[in-house]
Amino acid sequence: MSPDSQDNRINSGIAAGAFGLLVVGLGGWWFTIAVSVIVHLALLEFFRMAQFAGIRPATKTTLLACQLLIFSTHLGANGMLSADLTSAILPLSGAAICGWLLLQPITGSIADIAVSIFGLFYLGFLPSHWLKLRSISNVELTQGISLINGQWTHILNPGMTITLLACLIIVASDIGSYFLGKKFGRLPLSPISPGKTVEGAIGGFICAIIIGAFFASFIGWPFGSVLGGFLGALIALFALVGDLTESMMKRNAGLKDSGAALPGHGGILDRIDSYLFTPAIVYYAIKLGIPLLFK
Repeated sequence: MSPDSQDNRINSGIAAGAFGLLVVGLGGWWFTIAVSVIVHLALLEFFRMAQFAGIRPATKTTLLACQLLIFSTHLGANGMLSADLTSAILPLSGAAICGWLLLQPITGSIADIAVSIFGLFYLGFLPSHWLKLRSISNVELTQGISLINGQWTHILNPGMTITLLACLIIVASDIGSYFLGKKFGRLPLSPISPGKTVEGAIGGFICAIIIGAFFASFIGWPFGSVLGGFLGALIALFALVGDLTESMMKRNAGLKDSGAALPGHGGILDRIDSYLFTPAIVYYAIKLGIPLLFK
């Protein structure tokens, strides 16, 4: 990588991180709209890759369905829409996508249906869990902060704290994987992504576990270092799965990058691939763990 490319990568990474920190901090509609825009741009790149592979997905219908998923999730998480109606969006959207493909002059193929439905899941349903994470209100999750300074309770509410923690662990995993892989990497991790190494993956896991353990202890979780380390390892694993999944799709489409929106990083999808599977994993780990840990 040339010095200019390295600088572009660092600058783009800093800008993306600052933007993420801002919208997570603002929460509410600001966060929802930001997720909505990112999902829309990433989905356009995803369908572009599919078209390079000779597939004709239901682009417009799926784009609309993903937006409905994002905004209905926000409304449902904030009590403005019933849980049943929110849950109905995904299956109804899937049926609408199939119906749209049936009405085309050239009837859709299995691949067209599969890519369209996967797009709905991959860039609609999965990212919607960031909104669910941001809306978590279980105060026991951040009881350690209130013990340190009561004023922080009003700023670092549970949803914001858990969302930032998940993002920070992903960043730690990415940084550890990149730098330790660059310095010590020898063994290829997967033919899907030749640049990734086993050593880099281990470095990512170590960094994610350390960050998870430290911050879980800081915010007052029972067995904080153990649970935080486990959460860090879980996030690192599914961040890697997200990264490799996108690499697999690019390889199939014959593309190096999903797009060119971010200098040094490629496209939007290249930047957020580690953030797609992780929010659902974190959300359900938290929600299922709360009754067991905070009795």
